[in-house]
Amino acid sequence: MNTSGFHDEYSLAETAEELGKKALKLGLIPSFLVRHFPDSRQYYIPNEQESEPLTPEQAYLRFKKLVEQSSSVNI
Repeated sequence: MNTSGFHDEYSLAETAEELGKKALKLGLIPSFLVRHFPDSRQYYIPNEQESEPLTPEQAYLRFKKLVEQSSSVNI
């Protein structure tokens, strides 16, 4: 998966969702929820201090940071 290979909002949202699945698989988050709307998506990470939904951009950055930090710790 190319995490920087998005070219539009849809591919960004798809990439954010894939990174979320990877973070979940690595045990970095307990779960996450994606709400799909006709023109957008909202991401929720339960048990986090923020109760506001994340935009695809915010979710991408949050998940990417978690996965990258995990990778650098495991080296």
